[in-house]
Amino acid sequence: ADPSAAPVPHPLLPAGRARPSHSEPWGRDGRRGEEEEEEELWHQLYPGHIPTSPLQKALLATGSAVMALCDPYRHDMVAVLGETTGCLALPNLRDKMKNHPEGYRILQERPRIRLSTLDMDRLQGLPDGTLGREYVRFLEDNKVSPDTRMPPKFVDNEELAYVIQRYREVHDLMHTLLGMPTNMLGEVVVKWFEAVQTGLPMCVLGAAFGPVRLSTRKLQVLATELVPWAIRSGLNASCVLNIYYEQRWEQPVESLREELGIFPPP
Repeated sequence: ADPSAAPVPHPLLPAGRARPSHSEPWGRDGRRGEEEEEEELWHQLYPGHIPTSPLQKALLATGSAVMALCDPYRHDMVAVLGETTGCLALPNLRDKMKNHPEGYRILQERPRIRLSTLDMDRLQGLPDGTLGREYVRFLEDNKVSPDTRMPPKFVDNEELAYVIQRYREVHDLMHTLLGMPTNMLGEVVVKWFEAVQTGLPMCVLGAAFGPVRLSTRKLQVLATELVPWAIRSGLNASCVLNIYYEQRWEQPVESLREELGIFPPP
């Protein structure tokens, strides 16, 4: 590790085993029992972690899926669904990041995209067309904030918890790169792109069932133009989690699209 590196502001613990607390009661022999230590480590994978059994995860996934389908803007239910069904997709995304120089550095440094880590004045002052300026414009036009992204709770691995946190925090950047608003049509298009990119069941569900609320005219545009483009772009693009966006604010959006392999929006 570089001793001169500045500390990274994130709530998740560094990779590795969780630090045990010394406030727990000790056993009669002066040592804590193995079961107590295992339970303690299980509960302290990262701040806010809630350990759940496979059955509990299945129940949470079912309930959150029903609620998310009834109200797609229940972001809390969408978040729970993503965590409880991502047991296969998240390790795959983590491995893609580990095998990419920029992605590996993100996993090591754990950057966060929040208002507390963004220099909004600087981003607003960047030239039109740059990633930073267009990202801020997206936030302002759609009245959204990166601070609304929920922290993970049900992912039973600290490193994978960061991966899904990172996915959530770059979601608005996907809207920016794809040129999609936050209305239902735009969300469905982004979900198709993310479903192909990440393989997260939550994205697949959103892509498949999101269109049921769209009008006939929008469904026609979605089916004939937007979904084919989103799928082709998702298949053609390199992993979007391997981009250190915080160091790319001055890069033109068109240049980053070309670098990733995202086709120009229709």
